[in-house]
Amino acid sequence: MAVRIYTKEGCPYCAQALKMLNERGVEFEEINLTREQDRIGEIVSLTGGRKVPVIVEDNHVEVGFQGGG
Repeated sequence: MAVRIYTKEGCPYCAQALKMLNERGVEFEEINLTREQDRIGEIVSLTGGRKVPVIVEDNHVEVGFQGGG
């Protein structure tokens, strides 16, 4: 299962999502859009917007983070 998470620095929801992935032992690729601004177009293509975090798992795209679940 390939998981990517798009984040930005200072985003509390991004921090919570990263914490949850780490606690569950999920292997993931973090794309920090604060440092990799050239990749912002990827989330715009996926979601039509710029809200983070964006979690992509296989073909499922989740925007935002509401916690646990």
